[in-house]
Amino acid sequence: MLKTERLNQNSSPFARPLAELPIPLRAVIPGLLLALVAINVWPLLLFKLGVPLAAFAEAIFLGLFLWWASGGGPPSSTETARTTAFRRSNPSSRQWVWGLIAAFFFAATIHASIVLLFRLVPFPVAAFRHAYDLSFIPSRTLQWLAVVVSAISAGICEETLFRGYLQRPIEQRRGATIAILISSLFFMALHLTKAWATPAMVPIVFGAGLLLGLLAWSSQSLIPGMIGHILMDIGLFAYWWTGMAGDFRASTIAVTGVDKLFILASVVFLTSLSIVLVATTALRRIQSAQS
Repeated sequence: MLKTERLNQNSSPFARPLAELPIPLRAVIPGLLLALVAINVWPLLLFKLGVPLAAFAEAIFLGLFLWWASGGGPPSSTETARTTAFRRSNPSSRQWVWGLIAAFFFAATIHASIVLLFRLVPFPVAAFRHAYDLSFIPSRTLQWLAVVVSAISAGICEETLFRGYLQRPIEQRRGATIAILISSLFFMALHLTKAWATPAMVPIVFGAGLLLGLLAWSSQSLIPGMIGHILMDIGLFAYWWTGMAGDFRASTIAVTGVDKLFILASVVFLTSLSIVLVATTALRRIQSAQS
């Protein structure tokens, strides 16, 4: 009985077969299997069913996924572990305000950093557009629907995996710093398989993981990170990966010199990053006061 209680309190779901593994592996393996399956459901639905039927099916799937991942459904023996890994909570109004601020400015930080990057080095259009051709979707309205659903699916599933089922158990045993670093490294490694993940993009992907990990730990909720992740991905899909919202045509500063656009992007990046850090600090203070 004591052994079972320890498994429920300190491990990810499905911990019994993995009980003898080190805590990072016990956190990674079940969460990885859980969320990787969920991440790949939307592409399969999109290509098999088309829009909008695939979007409707994905909405149902994500609802069931969130219900189960947050502690609902069988088996009852893993309910506590799933609830803990998902960071299920009831945010106060102050937490909602700071969480939404952090989410919005997180997305702004990432996009500003990409603009700055491609003012320093040329924008590799072909790499960014590879595998993101939505021309098989018949109308622009449906293409936008596919973009939004893609962003929602990625935001929910990846935050559940990396900042929930992976990071949360490591936090409990090894502390926030190690947990955030590990989850960010795995987050970066997963995205290195993408054609757009050029060496110059690696620090941005890793930095995004750090900020999302910090946000999850500070708020003790996955909701702000999911919102920020979704906002970031809508911009990535619509602008950088498909060109639906326009094309980036600015030359590098090696050609233009340090111009107003570069200065503006720098100001946006520094301001947005500062606001994210202020918001996460406020969230952590609220959380500490409640604890």
